[in-house]
Amino acid sequence: MSTTAVVPLTTQDADALVAAAHRAAESAGVTVSVTVLDAGGHLLAFRRDDRAVLISGETSTRKAYTALQLNAPTAGLVDAVQPGGLFHTLPTALDRPLLFIAGGVPVHRDGRLIGAIAVGGGAPEQDHGIATTAVQALV
Repeated sequence: MSTTAVVPLTTQDADALVAAAHRAAESAGVTVSVTVLDAGGHLLAFRRDDRAVLISGETSTRKAYTALQLNAPTAGLVDAVQPGGLFHTLPTALDRPLLFIAGGVPVHRDGRLIGAIAVGGGAPEQDHGIATTAVQALV
């Protein structure tokens, strides 16, 4: 059985994701924080705009971790943690806090999960759109 190696998310990729996210945020007129994690959940890149709210750094990091661990955009998971939802107890079940607010997006290469990016600081829909734009810009 042969498996093809997938190139992991590199620091160059992470820099490109951060740059693309900040271009999209600037176009949208919002100041944000952007976090990029590799497949192991390790920080590859982080940048907070000078005027972004301080908490946006924490929210972007938690959103990225959540998107990575569940291999899903956080925008699609919000309902799952509501009372009666599939993941209702998940936010408090782990040592590392998850955050189920739109803005975290997994990053795939050749169909395999290689990391995640998340944006915090705008409205949740803006954060999701900015993160998605950044992933689409990754070549």
